[in-house]
This record gives sequence, C-alpha cells and structure tokens, in this order.
Amino acid sequence: MKAVRFHQYGDPSVLRYEDVEQPVPGAGQALIRVAATSFNGVEGNIRAGFMQGPIPVTLPHTLGIDVSGTIAALGEGVSGLAIGDRVVGFLPMTADGAAAEYVVAPADILAPAPTSIPLADAAALPIVALTAWQALFEHAQLTAGQRVLINGAGGAVGGYAVQLAKSAGAYVIGVTGPRSGDQAKAAGADEVLDHPAVTSPVDAVLNLAPVEPAQLAVLLDLIGDGGVLVNTTVWMPAPSDDKRGVRGINLFVRSDAAQLGHLVTLVDSGELRVDIAQRVPLAELPAVHTQAAAGALPGKTVIVAAA
Repeated sequence: MKAVRFHQYGDPSVLRYEDVEQPVPGAGQALIRVAATSFNGVEGNIRAGFMQGPIPVTLPHTLGIDVSGTIAALGEGVSGLAIGDRVVGFLPMTADGAAAEYVVAPADILAPAPTSIPLADAAALPIVALTAWQALFEHAQLTAGQRVLINGAGGAVGGYAVQLAKSAGAYVIGVTGPRSGDQAKAAGADEVLDHPAVTSPVDAVLNLAPVEPAQLAVLLDLIGDGGVLVNTTVWMPAPSDDKRGVRGINLFVRSDAAQLGHLVTLVDSGELRVDIAQRVPLAELPAVHTQAAAGALPGKTVIVAAA
C-alpha cells in the first residue's frame, strides 16, 4: 500500500510517498481502509522533531491523526464493529497514522461516521471538534447565558468552538485575523473583533492562537471573578489569578469515542457544520506541509487516500 512517511525529522522535504507493508490488526484493533485523514498543525511539529518529548514516535513514521474510512478487518476480541462499517476516529498520536491507504486503530476509539456528509470529509472532524468540545464543556463548563471569548475563532478548532458555544446558548465573542472574520460570523459569533476586547467581563476565554505570554496575560484580565482561561498552546502555561478565583487550564486533547459519537450526531442533525477548505490527494501531503510552514493554508485540509 501507499503511505506518506518521514525517516528523519526535518522540514517538509523529509516526507516520502512510498510503498509500505499493509498492517494487520492485533487484538482489540480494527483495520481501516482509509477514505481520508486531515492536516493538523501538531503534525508539522511532530515531523520537524519539536514534539519528541510529549509525542515520541518511531521512525520511519506515518502521519495522520484523524481518520475516516471503512472497516476492512477486525482483530481478536473486537465487538460492536463489523467489516464494512464506516467510522471516524482520533488515532493515538505516537502510532502510525492514516496518511496511508490502510491503518490499524484501537477499536474502542472509533465512532460511526456521519451519514450526511461524504466519508472523506468526516476526517475533518475528530481532533479539532474534540478539542473544541473538551475546552468548552469539560474545562470551561460553559452553560447557557454565559459569555465566552474565543481567541482564534477563525481557525478550524475555533469554527467548531463558535458553533458549539452558540448552540449551548452562550454569548460568543470571536477574535480572528483579518482574513477569517467572515468564517467566525458564519459560524454564529455574536461579535467578531480583530483584537481581544470586551465591554464587560466574560465567564470564559478559549485561547486557540499561538500568542506571547504578555498577550495571554491580557486575556486573563478580560475574565470576570470565578471564570476560566482554557489554553491550547500548551508549550506556554495558562496563567491564573488566585485572588479573583480565575483558573488557568492547559488543554491536552484526548481521544473519546463517546464524545466523538455525540459530535457526529450533531453533524447529522444539522447542528454542527463541517467546513472543508481544500481536498488534496495523499501523494500531495508534502505540499500541504509546505503550505502550512509558509502560513498559507486556506483552512481545514482533508487528505484523500488513493482509491
């Protein structure tokens, strides 16, 4: 089968589209015929060698954390899945991923794929939607009537966060770059700003953007007493304000099949929109990494496996 791997850390030129042996599912695993994966910024950092501490991988390594596809075979002890089932999942970051024609996955991280969108497009859902969900509802514990500011609302995670927060009945303030304000508005933000500012304190701030420590401190000042700052740029710890009871939380997204299954139901009910900026063949994944390194990605990119 074909896969995109790197044999050494480095810039996008280390990526190779090459023949590899098709994996075989072990106990508790499923073999998935990949429809698509997607590009996530962390994968560029893994390829470059910046994540060897928190996300150690064995070289050569196949990229692709998100997966959508069809069950092709099942390992011993797997129940609740059948060959031919269409699934989505957030794969273990340290294992070989779905930038390939086939991938093995722990069966218990898989959820049924949405039926209302193409199977390949479903690969745009897992890691970014789970990040948004966990930030809003596990960590910020957002409820109806609260005010939330989302810094980076025009990005892939931000788009889901705006939609989910608005659906939950929150007042949503989106902070975006100059090219992504329209996306935040389309996702349902009540206000869209080009810099973090509020007329009255918010209950929660989600920081989804790579900001400097001083900028993160400014976000803390926008939060009312007893509120929370959830930060996804985990290389920079989230500050707290103990005197005001404002908590700073660093979010490390995790795979959760039940949460992903709920997000799929929201997609199929029309309550959550999956936005795709571009669809790229698997062989062209190195070019996507080059785009990302240059800051030129137009939005969420789906990588379609070879037929």
